[in-house]
Amino acid sequence: MSAPTHTRPHPATTGGVGTRLPWWALALPTLAFITLLVLILNPSDAHAAGGDPAVTHLLERVQQLVGGR
Repeated sequence: MSAPTHTRPHPATTGGVGTRLPWWALALPTLAFITLLVLILNPSDAHAAGGDPAVTHLLERVQQLVGGR
């Protein structure tokens, strides 16, 4: 009596099926990044928070470098 042979499964076909992301899959992370960047670069918010003066000075310096002032 012979052992049964196993057939290999068919490989998944990749022809013609494209994946599309919805518009918000790119827009939301971009919006979050821009929002956080604006919060970081705005030194008035850093002063209002009463944070560490060294962090405030660093944020002001970054704003000067980015803003060209």
